[in-house]
Amino acid sequence: MIRTLLPLDESDWQWIDLESPTKEELQDLAQEHGLHRSSVIDSLQPEHLPKYEAIGDIDFMIARVFDNRAHREADTIQELTNKIAIFFSEKYVITIHRNPSDLIEQVKEKYLGTDLIKMPQDLLIRLIKNVLKSYEEPAQKLADELDYYETKTFLNQRMPPLTKGLYHLKRKATVCRRVLRLSEVILSNLNLKGFQPTDIQDLKDLYVHLVTQYEEVNDGTNNLINTYISLSSQRTNEVMRVLTIFSAFFLPLTFIVGVYGMNFEFMPELEEKYGYPAVVGVMVVVTFSIYQWFRRKGWL
Repeated sequence: MIRTLLPLDESDWQWIDLESPTKEELQDLAQEHGLHRSSVIDSLQPEHLPKYEAIGDIDFMIARVFDNRAHREADTIQELTNKIAIFFSEKYVITIHRNPSDLIEQVKEKYLGTDLIKMPQDLLIRLIKNVLKSYEEPAQKLADELDYYETKTFLNQRMPPLTKGLYHLKRKATVCRRVLRLSEVILSNLNLKGFQPTDIQDLKDLYVHLVTQYEEVNDGTNNLINTYISLSSQRTNEVMRVLTIFSAFFLPLTFIVGVYGMNFEFMPELEEKYGYPAVVGVMVVVTFSIYQWFRRKGWL
């Protein structure tokens, strides 16, 4: 579907948006506006990472927008983000995407027809800024989720199974940080194109803020995973220590009982009147001696 969001009769440039275009629609558009064939092919491929190309007087860039509808356990670039291709020149801005894009509608409703967009450069800046801002809310959600897992790890007496949740948290933070890092090439080239320095600086500030947020979440998740594993090992060791202590108590007692449980006729203590109480007394003494020894060692 092809939409002309800003026609030429309203300005000396136009904004054309293509949603799930066919190859024929793209070919006609490429011939009409002189788009390079390889760039048109790239705009159709959903797995492309962010990039920037300048071909003649036409700039071509691919950005990836965070998908708020992504599944909770999504953890790849293709699952978490949607691609949007942008062709830019002094005469037009062309946006291409496969799925319905909230980004396009937000920019259209918020900026189109206002004094904030007078030239194609203004529209491009707003598009890139909204691409970056799509990562703000996910970063805050990941930070809140990290706080939740920290509480579960440190304040619960029993160690809950958190490995799966921590894995997805780390994957999301890593993927978003990687996409943002790759998007830096767009900001660098826009800076070289002579855009307004204040607009570029605003984009850079937002970019640094987002990258810092995701790095903090990623580092915090790594630290929490290491702490979680350490605490799990420590609690396992505590259980093993208790079991070992019980084994140490019962090992000599089991030996004594095993000796006197042998079915031999001529065992010296079997005929003694106080043989049974004496053996029980020995077992009590052995148990008490082991207890005192453990206390001196600091194991109890």
